[in-house]
Amino acid sequence: MPPRSIHHVGVAVDDLDAALRTYERLFGARVEHRAHVEDQGVEAASVLVGESRVELLAALRADGPVGRFLASRGPGMHHVAYEVVDVGAELDRLAAEGVELVDAHPRRGLFGLEVAFLHPDAVHGVLSELVSRG
Repeated sequence: MPPRSIHHVGVAVDDLDAALRTYERLFGARVEHRAHVEDQGVEAASVLVGESRVELLAALRADGPVGRFLASRGPGMHHVAYEVVDVGAELDRLAAEGVELVDAHPRRGLFGLEVAFLHPDAVHGVLSELVSRG
């Protein structure tokens, strides 16, 4: 089954508070959620821009995925997230097609979502996330 929609675009930032102020000033964004996710090494804020969502990600530690991304690439677009009905079923379908996965099984992501990532090599260089309400 195809994705329902693009759920959000993830953006890695050096300073979450400064990024929030910028998105609020430039785009009228409003904070939907903000949380520390220790196991992923990030502090994240989901902001609504109109009917769309941007997830701002700041590293809590240098050795986490976002910390490594910032060290090698600097701030910028980190991933695109696609909302699906069932992350596990989509992972099974994609694995059967030979798609390279970062996560073989869904895990709990930010704000209670079920998530899994596809390797950037499988999606023309773009880290892609599958999300569902679980």
